[in-house]
Amino acid sequence: MPKDADTEIPLVEIASRWLSEFDAALASKDYAAAMALFLPECHWRDILAFDWRIASVNGKDEIAAKLERTLAQTRPENFHLSNEHAAPRLVMRAGTDAIEVIFDFKTAVGTGSGVVRLRQDDTGSWLGWTLSTTLQALDGYPERTSAKRTGGDAFSREWGGDNWLDFRNRQRAYADRDPAVLIVGGGQAGLGVAARLTHLGVDTLIIDKHERIGDNWRTRYHSLTLHNEVYVNHMPYMPFPPTWPVYIPKDMLANWFEAYVEAMELNYWTGTEMTTGSYDAKKGEWVITLRKSDGTERIVRPRHVIMATGASGIPIMPELPGLKDFKGEIMHSGAYTTGHKWAGKKAMVIGTGNSGHDVAQDLYACGVSTTMIQRASTHIVSLTEAQRVYLLYAEGPSIDDCDLLATSFPFPVLKVAYKRATAMSKEIDKPLLDKLEARGFRTNDGVEDCGFQMSYLQRGGGYYFDVGCSGLIADGKIDIVQYDDIDTFCDKGARLKDGTIIEADLIVMATGYKMQQETVRQFMGDEIADRTGPVWGFSDGGELQNMWCRTPQPGLWFTAGSLAQCRIYSKFLALQIKAIEEGLLA
Repeated sequence: MPKDADTEIPLVEIASRWLSEFDAALASKDYAAAMALFLPECHWRDILAFDWRIASVNGKDEIAAKLERTLAQTRPENFHLSNEHAAPRLVMRAGTDAIEVIFDFKTAVGTGSGVVRLRQDDTGSWLGWTLSTTLQALDGYPERTSAKRTGGDAFSREWGGDNWLDFRNRQRAYADRDPAVLIVGGGQAGLGVAARLTHLGVDTLIIDKHERIGDNWRTRYHSLTLHNEVYVNHMPYMPFPPTWPVYIPKDMLANWFEAYVEAMELNYWTGTEMTTGSYDAKKGEWVITLRKSDGTERIVRPRHVIMATGASGIPIMPELPGLKDFKGEIMHSGAYTTGHKWAGKKAMVIGTGNSGHDVAQDLYACGVSTTMIQRASTHIVSLTEAQRVYLLYAEGPSIDDCDLLATSFPFPVLKVAYKRATAMSKEIDKPLLDKLEARGFRTNDGVEDCGFQMSYLQRGGGYYFDVGCSGLIADGKIDIVQYDDIDTFCDKGARLKDGTIIEADLIVMATGYKMQQETVRQFMGDEIADRTGPVWGFSDGGELQNMWCRTPQPGLWFTAGSLAQCRIYSKFLALQIKAIEEGLLA
């Protein structure tokens, strides 16, 4: 297939014809005609549009079966190109040439957008390879943008009445009502979905244990900056200023969170923790006890609880042999801020993920003799190479179109793309990786050779974006010891199997966090946690388990991930809750 910019392939004509034929086949429920439009190897990822679920199906038989199950209720129609999206274009995805087409369509409850990628078969026909469909808006319930803000919060100079500040103070006080939605956690995950819900007209309260908005980033280690480029990380409704640095410093982001809460008119209680929670199935509501930092308590009865405490929340502090005998200081990496206190002393960092490396590098920079303890092989990728998986955000389409494209890859195609990106990065990073291996640092290519992305999505960690620490290890400035070579920890540090003592004044446990199911178990009990099941990690269908979707526990939702994930999926989570609130979804 021609790949040059001057190709004469009539992209718009091909795309329009495919969409028109697909639309006609669905309208007549002619499943054979619909399947004739797809290649034998084909995939469909649907996000809420056809059956209110986030799910993928693969192959003609599965696609046809899903269409048969859903068409009568969904009533999809009017699949068409729109000037609001990037035009059809030739691309290479997962090593395969295709025409990439962004389109809009209509369903019985709202409007949707999607992406289809067309490839030529042996006869020269352009057929569907990947299809994605996403619900974007509900009919009759538009987002509350400026032109649509009528009524009580329009504030058109009502002399003698409440002004905007009076209204806001009353809204966030909840003196005479309970929120419909309680969000536990005020980081990017909580803020994004709160903004979506608030501006869909759903009464939403965020709580966070920190005393100041943004402290979940502000209080982290001193040198922390984001590892993803700013172009990918914008938040709903409020993109970051074009003057911002490519990699956002933690305090800059924390301060933005404060501004975001005010600008988005979000109801947010700082210094507030959930202590217990139970579900009243008869009333369809939660009974949640909140405790504020001044010791006062409040019971609220929301219909929905969204856990936005991160893909992981409770620090893991493993009981390692002999560690209780250590006479120095032990802390989790989540509590680490800076290493100046230990200048001239010795430290040991247990764990070789992002946090472990960053803590070790900060300790070294503060004049601390530092040893890293590696418990398992780690995927290492240079920071610039790590951005390879986000390159579509630099291809030209708007961020909304890029978000559509980012959600459009079914799991099998995604894995191929990740493997290719990982292999390319590994070749470029080979000199550094060889030096690390020579120093005794064990590396891997990520889960299923898919690099950091699959490690993150499956394990929540196990990788490092190199911002300098790998070079320090390779040059011998930071020592590396394999955990398997340790006999036991002791009062002075760690004793190796050969009898050598590695001394330390500080041990930092960069040992990760428990997943959200365990956070639920802590606050809501075993029954609800067990009913909910695992949160994060891939299901058999290639979707993250219990994320951004209805869970087996009614009224319990989860959101987590990078700023980009939180921006993208906050819309879909909010649409489901709005649909339930309006009786569109049981």
